[in-house]
Parts: sequence; structure tokens; C-alpha cells
Amino acid sequence: MSRTVIATDGAPKAIGPYSQAVRASGWVFTSGQIGLDPVSGQMVSGGTAAETHQVLKNLRAVLEASGATLDDVVKTTIFLADMDDFSVVNEIYAETFRSAWPARSTVQAARLPRGARVEIEAIAHVVTSTGDSR
Repeated sequence: MSRTVIATDGAPKAIGPYSQAVRASGWVFTSGQIGLDPVSGQMVSGGTAAETHQVLKNLRAVLEASGATLDDVVKTTIFLADMDDFSVVNEIYAETFRSAWPARSTVQAARLPRGARVEIEAIAHVVTSTGDSR
């Protein structure tokens, strides 16, 4: 099995001993993305909606660095600091994932890194035009 570590300046650098994503046999497994601005390294201001937009920008950047797109995502997991933010996150998520919906889990976490309100991780499957996984 081939295994490639994915890193991009388009998303925040890992804040611990992990990779932004790993591509293995056509699958891309992203680490959870939070609302950090990749340039400043600081959380975006503006609450849950602003964080969710940034999380999805970061996720898109990591996927693109791996050769995948949001359309290749088959599963996401959303972690919320407060389940009362579900509707806000869900609305922005629905604007971002417009094609076939990925499978999804959403859970409330007691605490997220850097005081984040939302974190999202994804699994994508990338197939070439010849039908081979890459």
C-alpha cells in the first residue's frame, strides 16, 4: 500500500504530531480542521458561522493538495463545542457540499483545540479517469 503525507500552506500547519492528511491507495484521510487562519495562525473572529466557513476553506485546501475535491468526500465527521450550533453549521455545510451528500456524523465534544466551536474531518476517495484509485 502506498502512503503519502499531505501538507499545504493553504491550510493551518498541524499543531501537534500529525499530518494535515494522508493519502493511501486512493483514499484521503484528513485531520480535523478548525477555524484557524493559515496565514496568521489565529482563530478567525465572528463566531460559529465564521469559523465554519474557515474550517471548510481549510478542508478544501487540504483535499486539493491531496488531489481530491469536496466532490470526492464520502464521509465527514463534525465536532461541535455546542450542539445548539448545529443549524448554523448545517446551513453552511449544505452550501459547500452541493453534489451527492457525503455520509456524516455530528457529535458534541467537551472541548476542541484552541477553543474552536467547530472541527470537521473528512474521508475522500479519488479515482482517475481510467477508473484506478490514485
